[in-house]
Amino acid sequence: MPLFLIGKQMKSLEPAIKTSVVACIIDPRQRVLLTLRNIEPFYGQWVMPGGKIDPGEAHLAALHREVREEVGLEVQVDTLLDVYEHLDIGQHKDHYIILYYRCSPLSLEIQLNHHECSEAAWFSVEELSQLVLPPGCRQVLTQIYPDLPWKEDTPPGKNL
Repeated sequence: MPLFLIGKQMKSLEPAIKTSVVACIIDPRQRVLLTLRNIEPFYGQWVMPGGKIDPGEAHLAALHREVREEVGLEVQVDTLLDVYEHLDIGQHKDHYIILYYRCSPLSLEIQLNHHECSEAAWFSVEELSQLVLPPGCRQVLTQIYPDLPWKEDTPPGKNL
């Protein structure tokens, strides 16, 4: 495994496996909250709020933290929807294992973090199939809304 020195720490050049949590937030009108990503991975795609679990952080604590950081909402976690695997993502060819949770918002007032997202919006079921989304988001939305007609092929990924 190739290593290089940064400061006093050795870092690996090997692809990393990253465990993340994502909130599929659905409001009382059955709209889904999505953000337009302005950083990698998934730059320029609509995604659900979420991110990496920090070392030593409980996964549900990470979910609440990521939702607060990205869109300023508090949510009620309803259920684990899916575990999805993204392979060879980004320039480092990272490997993501993502836990997708269905959540209900405790308020609807979005406070967008412009560092990670350029927009956030609530989308009706009818609008979802017109958006560019990563395959994990599509997989989860298809489970919730089985009749969604996606207009383009789903990029590679894997449902676990």
